[in-house]
Amino acid sequence: MGRRTTRSATDARAGQAGLPGPLAQDIHWADERRTAIGVAFLLFTALFALDAGAGRLDPTRGALWTGLAVLLFPVLLPPRVSTRPCVLSARGLLVERSVRTDSLVSVRWSDGVARRMILRDTDGGRVEIDPAVLIRNPAMWQRVDTDTRTSIQRGTLLCGATALCRLAARIDRETAQTAFKVSGLQ
Repeated sequence: MGRRTTRSATDARAGQAGLPGPLAQDIHWADERRTAIGVAFLLFTALFALDAGAGRLDPTRGALWTGLAVLLFPVLLPPRVSTRPCVLSARGLLVERSVRTDSLVSVRWSDGVARRMILRDTDGGRVEIDPAVLIRNPAMWQRVDTDTRTSIQRGTLLCGATALCRLAARIDRETAQTAFKVSGLQ
């Protein structure tokens, strides 16, 4: 009589992260991280220099400016988005979220200050990403597009097929414009 174990949803999701296949990542993420560090450091330097120039700098104010710059960094740092076959992941500073792109239930747009795409799968996973990440990374878009077509064929994607079609049309349009610029036809 062996011991019975059951896998929780988080264990199953952790197992998905190790799926074999090529990994595609956001190629611009490192630049965005450097920008976030630079802006936080620039704010710290400006506030520190302003206070020192005015003669009001003391350890309390220095700690306040340092804390403000440290708090600004995670606000500016975008999540690191990557795709594997059937999985899209977004890793922030503390949490990594992933969805099964071959079993999506919905794809919704969140319009606001920053446009976001919210993907949900049949396992209850939810990922929120900037659609520009998919636009500027063709390998990621190709993987997500292939897997979402599987979701549509299986009938699990109940909401958002038109949003994906609009995104595909936008990516195709921008790819064609880039090809025309490179070839000198525009």
